[in-house]
Amino acid sequence: MISQAFLQHYWWIIISILASLLVFLMFVQGGQSMIYSLPKNNTQKTMIVNTMGRKWEFTFTTLVTFGGAFFASFPLFYATSFGGAYWVWIAILFSFTIQAIAYEFRSKPNNVLGKKTFDLFLFLNGSLGPFLIGVAVATFFTGSMFTLNQMNQVHWATHWYGLEALLNVRNLSLGLAVLFLARINGLLYIINTLDDEALTKRSVKGLITNSIPFLIFFLFFVISLLFSKGFAADPTTGTITVEKFKYMHNLIQMPVVLILFLAGIVCVLYGIGITVFRKSFSGIWFSGAGTILSVFSLFLIAGFNGTSFYPSLFDLQSSLTIRNASSSLFTLKTMMYVSFIIPLVLAYIWYAWKAINTNKITEQEMNSEEHKY
Repeated sequence: MISQAFLQHYWWIIISILASLLVFLMFVQGGQSMIYSLPKNNTQKTMIVNTMGRKWEFTFTTLVTFGGAFFASFPLFYATSFGGAYWVWIAILFSFTIQAIAYEFRSKPNNVLGKKTFDLFLFLNGSLGPFLIGVAVATFFTGSMFTLNQMNQVHWATHWYGLEALLNVRNLSLGLAVLFLARINGLLYIINTLDDEALTKRSVKGLITNSIPFLIFFLFFVISLLFSKGFAADPTTGTITVEKFKYMHNLIQMPVVLILFLAGIVCVLYGIGITVFRKSFSGIWFSGAGTILSVFSLFLIAGFNGTSFYPSLFDLQSSLTIRNASSSLFTLKTMMYVSFIIPLVLAYIWYAWKAINTNKITEQEMNSEEHKY
């Protein structure tokens, strides 16, 4: 008999996988954030927009799938976060909405707003999307200002409705780390898919200038996380207490997660290193794998080992865990069977990815191709 506890852990793993894939796929946003600084002419800008444009739907679809899976498996989090911290989520959704509009109409003839307006939309999505998602995820560790009544109705304790997260240095550090990681992966993807020597050289230089702030912000967040107080949930009563070094304890008590986390960091650094020092075109695959492993591990230490994945700073006992925020046993079990098609979906994505990336994008192609973003 499949227990509800097993299904709660199963679905947190699924959520963690989707979240890690989303952060990797935000290389699209990272590339968009450099459309003003990286290219030196309109043709190079068009090349960057088109190589990102051929993958933007993967990111958008993963974001929607992540949100849908979170809603179905842990609806109380969805109701609490979207019902209280809605300004942050509205800003995130708005940035992705204008991205879709930009790719649809940027190169349409006689569009009313003009190509420069849609370039601005892409830049805003590329800059704000990863940053705000990073800030939102950071609240899984730093907490939010909410309380739940006996009917699980949410009351937000501030009038900022989520925007107060921007006042927390640790939240900002993870937001900026995610942004610069997206830019790094974007540069690695540009190097892998564009056939332009000048653009490749500037992308390699950009890797260095973006890697330094990424390491600073990421290390600051990780070190502060390991030495900060965490939010522990009693496995019997569900009572939430504050525990010193909780997230460090989680890594020590879950050595497999620790190994995955360290392996992820090494892969990201290796992907950057082989591109800068060996001029390799395969850095995106190592950095991408490292991104997935690192984010996956962070989500596991946020939700596993008796930890509150969405702690309340206003009312400690309102904090959410995978135990008190999940759907019913019937819903979790039904969705588990549906989730078995995920490998088929991933196989199709891989096939479509390879088909799209058969040939590198060239300047000649952009000048002759009729359909381009």
